[in-house]
Amino acid sequence: MKNTVLILTVLFLVVGCGKNQSVSDLIEDADVEKIRERKNELSLKQKEIEAEIALLDEAIMGQSEEKYSLITTLQAKQQEFVHYVELRGDVATKKNVLIYPEVSGVLLKVYVEEGQSVKKGQLLATIDNGGAASQLQQMKTQLELSRTTYERQKRLWEQKIGTEIQYLQAESNYEAQKKSVEQMQSQLGKFRITAPFSGLIDDVIKDEGTVVAPTGPGSEVFRIINLSEMRIEVPVPENFIASIHSGTKVIVYFPVLDETVESTVKQTGNFINPNNRSFNVEIPVPNDKKSIKPNMTAQVRINDYSSPEAILIAQSVISENAEGEQYVYVATDITKENVAVAQKRIITTGKTQGDDVEILSGIKAGENIIQEGARSVKDGQKVKILTR
Repeated sequence: MKNTVLILTVLFLVVGCGKNQSVSDLIEDADVEKIRERKNELSLKQKEIEAEIALLDEAIMGQSEEKYSLITTLQAKQQEFVHYVELRGDVATKKNVLIYPEVSGVLLKVYVEEGQSVKKGQLLATIDNGGAASQLQQMKTQLELSRTTYERQKRLWEQKIGTEIQYLQAESNYEAQKKSVEQMQSQLGKFRITAPFSGLIDDVIKDEGTVVAPTGPGSEVFRIINLSEMRIEVPVPENFIASIHSGTKVIVYFPVLDETVESTVKQTGNFINPNNRSFNVEIPVPNDKKSIKPNMTAQVRINDYSSPEAILIAQSVISENAEGEQYVYVATDITKENVAVAQKRIITTGKTQGDDVEILSGIKAGENIIQEGARSVKDGQKVKILTR
């Protein structure tokens, strides 16, 4: 508006002070040629004046406008912070055992195959008992005879017939015969190999007709595994012993399977290994698909620290001075034009997760932390915020 008034004023002065005929006179004369000529003269003069005014405006702006460092900011907000310690562990199962025979003999019959699912107590194989079964049958016959004799002597004794010694001898003979049969049955049970728990037959090590023995190298007959009760054993550095306990949240990743499962710590060891200064942690893992195998490697993330209202900033905006103090810059006194003052803040940091660093002191929620340009500003310097 001011420029327009100035241009018109100059034009009137040029016209008023000139020796040429006034515009009103030209209009009254109604000479179209002269009117067009005068219009062209005035238009040309107007452009020259506008160009000069623009040059003057640039000079004025150059003298009055300050030069600001350009920055971007991030508003500090309280948010939940969950920190994990990352470790490696191996998959194991307590139900992964080799089955040995209890007696020596020829492996008479194998009833299962590799990969077969079996139940606890199921018969897996039998060993030649060398005639012990026939001997047991004879003992059962003798037991039946001794039982009949005992019952008869008992009735006679109740009728006051016979002597007490005869009754007691019959009772003693019956009890002894019964125990002998029980012992023989127990002995014969050792010639039967049964599953100690439900699971899968992972390996049939001995074939039918092989001589087996309860001791010695290579005496195992089967390997049985239960894949439904898997666990991960992780050695954890001793400095985490106060923050990791039963029930602590765990995230487990299996690189080979590209699968992630969630679990919790079942128990922590009470012994510190002097060789690596660590204690063992046991983590159960579900295995519904039976894809997790013993001795498989797992990447384990154990939640050792949580804060529901933490302030987090990127590691890249934190600097350190010669005294070892960490600091950031905060944009303060922000104007409507996004001009602010950079203020240096000494901070105290907590735990780090990835690129995020927990701020324990020095920054409050709602303050604007300088991000881009943080390395080039100084304390008290005026800055221009590009984005907020």
